[in-house]
Amino acid sequence: MHKYIKVHKDDNVAVALVDLKPKETIELNHAEMALIDFVKQKHKFTLNDLQKGDKIVMYGFIVGEVQENMKKGSLISISNTKHFKSDVDKTKPKKGWNAPDVSAYKHLTFDGYYRNDGQVGTQNVWLFFPLVFCENRNIEILKDVFENELLLKKQSKHQALLRAALNGKPLEIKEESNPYFDNIEVKFITHQGGCGGIRQDSHSLAKLLAGYVNNPNVAGATVLSLGCQNLQIDLFKSALNEINPELEKPLLFFEQQQIGTIDEMLSEIIKSSIAEIKKANEIKRMPAPLSYLNIGLECGGSDGFSGISANPLLGEVSDVLVSLGAKVILSEFPELCGVEQDLVDRCESEIIVDKFLNLMWDFEQSAINAGSGFDMNPSPGNIKDGLITDAMKSAGAARKGGTSPVKDVLDYAEYCKKDGLTLLCTPGNDVESTTAMAGSGANIILFTTGLGTPTGNPITPVIKVSSNSNIAESMPDIIDFNSGTIITGEKTLEESKNDLLDYIIKVASGSIVTKASLLNQNDFIPWKRGVSL
Repeated sequence: MHKYIKVHKDDNVAVALVDLKPKETIELNHAEMALIDFVKQKHKFTLNDLQKGDKIVMYGFIVGEVQENMKKGSLISISNTKHFKSDVDKTKPKKGWNAPDVSAYKHLTFDGYYRNDGQVGTQNVWLFFPLVFCENRNIEILKDVFENELLLKKQSKHQALLRAALNGKPLEIKEESNPYFDNIEVKFITHQGGCGGIRQDSHSLAKLLAGYVNNPNVAGATVLSLGCQNLQIDLFKSALNEINPELEKPLLFFEQQQIGTIDEMLSEIIKSSIAEIKKANEIKRMPAPLSYLNIGLECGGSDGFSGISANPLLGEVSDVLVSLGAKVILSEFPELCGVEQDLVDRCESEIIVDKFLNLMWDFEQSAINAGSGFDMNPSPGNIKDGLITDAMKSAGAARKGGTSPVKDVLDYAEYCKKDGLTLLCTPGNDVESTTAMAGSGANIILFTTGLGTPTGNPITPVIKVSSNSNIAESMPDIIDFNSGTIITGEKTLEESKNDLLDYIIKVASGSIVTKASLLNQNDFIPWKRGVSL
């Protein structure tokens, strides 16, 4: 295993692949260089002398500005480096793209659920959700009723542990089968919106929920309304019609103030919903080309290895899928801060460029107006594991999107309809971002992590890809795929790409269940268009 890696030929810093001691010598450009500081694994050190005001370059991008004179072999830290990003020049010539050879992948298929609008799902979900937070309790009651009767195939270990402790008996976990449905999942969403905030938030939530219904992984939905809230049923239907005026999925609406008692409403909901769920259970998987995949790209709990193992791995997979005609969504705009020029150079039209930059600038200005800024995006965990500035974090995070042209740019809650790479405006917050990508049509989400995070989604499988082997070994209950073997040299990027593509196909076909799904990790947080980083 190598001691360090210089990611791009223009970089003036390198990443330590192992802990490096002061005065330890490393070979650089056929010469030896002695380190000045202790450099912890995943952190960066200078490859040449730098003066105050000089720029730090990593991944070929400017990712920071030096705050004091530094000798080569010095540790990059928050005390000697601050966030810096270059201005964007819209007049630069567009980048060409050498698409990868995908002849070896054209025959591959996944077993998915065909919908009448031409989309293909990787899951078959009946979804319950409220239009307003006032209905959350009723959703929770329905969730308990359905899960107790339909969904628990194995008694919870912790439930069994509590029962054993209460009864003073040995721990016993009972295996249970589901005698009713083998081809449909029933999922539930709650949220804190729909009324009480600004009307724009209710309109945004309507579009998001409409996107969930239109997502190919959803077979149909039961929608609860109180009756007097901002997010009226007609507003939701209008948002859904805007996305897909030809939608033919079954939708059941129940308005509490029109029905009467809670008992009457819940009884009506259960009877009507179970009849439609039985019909949805009859939908079967059929082979579909990989062009029907819509892949959301996410990173959370990132570390200093994310940008050199897991994220570029996703970039390789993204480029293959784009070349096959699939859709790929890159989100988290605060984590594209510093790589705007590269993305602008890849945009297919000036209209796309302007929309991207306007969304970026408006988002960043809203953060500044609140006394914050994108420069405050890296979390304590990010910084501790080597991501010192937001631009440094962004340069590594953007590698998930590969090198293909940017075909479209979407504001939050807009639906993804163009093949190829799309940029979606979301916060960097893991759950807000994954929530948004599912609402924009993602039927699989690839989620890289270096520190570990359990995030999942109620309608879209979330595949966790670890950037290092340590987290894969210590948190096997949340990690699906280990790209740390790229760091150790056990596997090449090409080998890992083929392995991950195979894994994606198996998840999309239902033959592998993701760890987040096994944990019933159904996270859903809409973005209120205040500041959220």
